[in-house]
Order: sequence, then structure tokens, then C-alpha cells
Amino acid sequence: MARWIVLASKLDAEASSYRTLAELDGSVEEAMAALRKAVNTYDRGVSKVMRREVFRCSDRSYFVRINGRLNQRECFIQLCELVADTAAADLPDTVG
Repeated sequence: MARWIVLASKLDAEASSYRTLAELDGSVEEAMAALRKAVNTYDRGVSKVMRREVFRCSDRSYFVRINGRLNQRECFIQLCELVADTAAADLPDTVG
């Protein structure tokens, strides 16, 4: 079983930040369901969501623009699979 995270990259002119929205062990289908849920519900820092625009970048990543009553936020949400881990016996220590 693979290990996954759903990662949100908040895009602002002054600074960018990253947040893990979900972390799970499961199949590709379960991970994709977690990604879709995050894309459809993410509203960090927007009061009263008025509009949500979702752009597919790839099968595992989306650009989301959220318009609120007073502000707008943009973020990049993607699904990431764990491929290397120095503490896991079944995974390599490095990528490559």
C-alpha cells in the first residue's frame, strides 16, 4: 500500500507557503478521492466563498482560485506519493 499526501501551495505576491491537507496510506483511488475532496472544500483564509474556479494542471494537480466577499486566494493543490524514506525497509533511501 502506498503512502500519500495532499499538498496545498498557497500563492501570494509576498510569500508562498505549503500545507499538508491530508495524509493517508491507501490505493491510488483512495488518494485521488482525498485530492478531489480537498480541491472541492479548500477555503483557507476566505470568508464567505462566493466563487470557486478549479483548473486541472495534470491528473494529480489542480489550481484553485477562491473568491470571497472581501478577498481572493489562489492555491495549487497536488497529490504526492512517498517514494523514498530512510526509515522504511520497503523503500529506497534516495530517489534515483
